[in-house]
Amino acid sequence: MNVALYARVSSEKQAEKDLSIAAQLKALRNFAKKKNWQVVREFVDEAESARTDKRPAFQEMIAFARKRSKPFEAILIWKHSRFARNREDAIIYKSLLRRHGISVISINEQVDDTPAGKLLEGIIEVIDEFYSLNLAQDTLRGLKENAARGFHNGSIPIGYKARHVMDGATKRTKLELDDDYGPVVKRVFQMYLDNNGIKEIAKTLNTESLKTPKGKPWSKSTVGYILKNEAYTGTLVYNRKSKNRITENNPEDMVRVNDNHTPIVDRITFESVQKMMKSRSPKITPPRQNSSRYLLSGLVYCGKCGAKMVGSSAKSGTFFYYGCQNYLKRGKNVCDMKLANRNEIERLVIGRIKTHVLTEDNLAALWRIVLEEISQKNKDVHQRVKTIDRQIGTLNQRLSKLYDALETGKLDIDDLAPRIKSLKTQIDEMQNKKEEIIRAKTEQTRPPFNQSALKYYVDDLADLLKKGSIVEQKAFLKSFIKRINVNHPKVDIEYTIPSIQRKKAETPMDGVLPFGLSGSPARTRTADPVVNSHLLCQLSYWGISHKK
Repeated sequence: MNVALYARVSSEKQAEKDLSIAAQLKALRNFAKKKNWQVVREFVDEAESARTDKRPAFQEMIAFARKRSKPFEAILIWKHSRFARNREDAIIYKSLLRRHGISVISINEQVDDTPAGKLLEGIIEVIDEFYSLNLAQDTLRGLKENAARGFHNGSIPIGYKARHVMDGATKRTKLELDDDYGPVVKRVFQMYLDNNGIKEIAKTLNTESLKTPKGKPWSKSTVGYILKNEAYTGTLVYNRKSKNRITENNPEDMVRVNDNHTPIVDRITFESVQKMMKSRSPKITPPRQNSSRYLLSGLVYCGKCGAKMVGSSAKSGTFFYYGCQNYLKRGKNVCDMKLANRNEIERLVIGRIKTHVLTEDNLAALWRIVLEEISQKNKDVHQRVKTIDRQIGTLNQRLSKLYDALETGKLDIDDLAPRIKSLKTQIDEMQNKKEEIIRAKTEQTRPPFNQSALKYYVDDLADLLKKGSIVEQKAFLKSFIKRINVNHPKVDIEYTIPSIQRKKAETPMDGVLPFGLSGSPARTRTADPVVNSHLLCQLSYWGISHKK
């Protein structure tokens, strides 16, 4: 009889024990030799969990088994747990293999094909799955207990060193300040507070020939990890996210130990950085525009050739301009647009915003439009959820029919397994989509918007344009301006209407407006002679000339 061998280990520690790949294969070969069976293929998965079927060699083995010319008649495994620790996967794949005349034989847990033997095999698989899940819970419980007692799990953050301490007979890890890299981490936080972007910080450190503790150049991901890591406040946080999850766990599932080790930055500094990073999110301000000292970067375009205009400075570093990219890179033969004085252009744009946008009548009209948009968005969300519920119901009906066909024996498992799995995947995707829509929906409330509040917003917005940080000013301008076309001395401004951010303000007066200031995806333009927008024509300032 021709047989295939399948061996698997899920970790290096397991490989060091008697369950190593070499040990499993040796035992499997000896077993086949005693039975006078011919080994035709060997499949090996290293550092792969049996709780999932997403294992390269496992999937290759199943694909081979399904070929018309049967390559082997049995698969030898060390134990059933090597094949699968997920009961559902074990049932589906063993049934599929049986339909192709291939059996799965455990050399250490041998069972026959009698009803009693199949029952025993099922019991073993259930026990294996229980063991796997229980082991994962026990491991997590132990690590959480370790963290709750102030001991560190995982890799050591840059700026700290591992200090090993004895806890009874067990060696555990504490974080200790690294005198060489602690100051570097502190400097990274300060550089970010000084309005240097993540890329700029990494570039600066690399320019100084300073390597990471592992001897590698600084990258954006390394700097970003430092800026987001709460450990630098002296707080130990464990189990913030589970494996393969993007979202954070519930607070009750996390372990937090304050004042656990020497902090590198204080809590105020850390929170300030988090707030800045949030404001620089690509959803609000494109990353590459954040570190620029030019207020209108990303908004200004050449009125002659249509290329973007970028910041440029004189050799002395005293005078600053906006210049056409084609002119700066390719010369005046491509575009002869002259440099535009930065201060002159920025003063002009801010002046127009104050004159044409920041008036009480216009903001009141804009607020009424926003309330209408909120109402329509909530109706749309409700309708989308109802549609998804109907789709999920239809998929569940189809799945139920397949299960009925399986139970009555009308169809083979070989035919049904892929269809069942496909339907379950579709249902999960639709359910996730529904939850995402509901989560994203914001129950908008109408804050007081009387004459006093209106005047507050007008003054607050004007004050932001005068005293706000470069990041705040950029975010505000981008919420009202789509594009600025410069054809010296003429300047045309194309406006857009702010869209609604899908989150509640912390207080009615949080921020500068009771609605979001991120640019509309539709980028609706103004009621300019060359622009057609029914919505914005309702606002009194759109009808005026926007040219210098």
